[in-house]
Amino acid sequence: MGKFNFIETDIKGLYIIEPTVFGDNRGYFMETYNYQDFKNAGLDMVFVQDNESKSKQGVLRGLHFQYKHPQGKLVRVTKGEVFDVVVDIRKNSPTYGKWYGAILSEENKRQFYVSEGFAHGFVVLSEEAEFVYKCTDYYHPEDEGGILWNDPDIAIEWPIENLKEIMLSEKDKQWKSLKETLK
Repeated sequence: MGKFNFIETDIKGLYIIEPTVFGDNRGYFMETYNYQDFKNAGLDMVFVQDNESKSKQGVLRGLHFQYKHPQGKLVRVTKGEVFDVVVDIRKNSPTYGKWYGAILSEENKRQFYVSEGFAHGFVVLSEEAEFVYKCTDYYHPEDEGGILWNDPDIAIEWPIENLKEIMLSEKDKQWKSLKETLK
């Protein structure tokens, strides 16, 4: 068995990646990224920046993207659990405006590879979560865009019914719908 199981989703450019975990009574070990294994799976990218965030339950970050400097992202959760979501914003894509979501947690150790051309966000389902991701381009604050997290045309099925509240940054509260953002 290889070190990774690459599962292509119904939206081209999105992969769920399951690492091989070696565990015993001391704990576990796993590779989270190996250039050659990813390249052999058709994911030949170079990461230039690593990011990490820690958030409380109910924090919803997103849906973010960059206009001229789109970022591919390899995302995972090292503590807690999140519902991770992407929206296809590639104008000529047959899945433009479609979303895909996955539970990422410290237990399932799944990763999500999101290629360039997607808006990205997540909501924290556990008491708190630590979210780690690699990017294929640098963050350019002047180039940032976003889409309203609850855009009715996209209709993301966020699993938030058991959360006491949803917490958004002031910036995330200001985003507009996909139609208004990417005319």
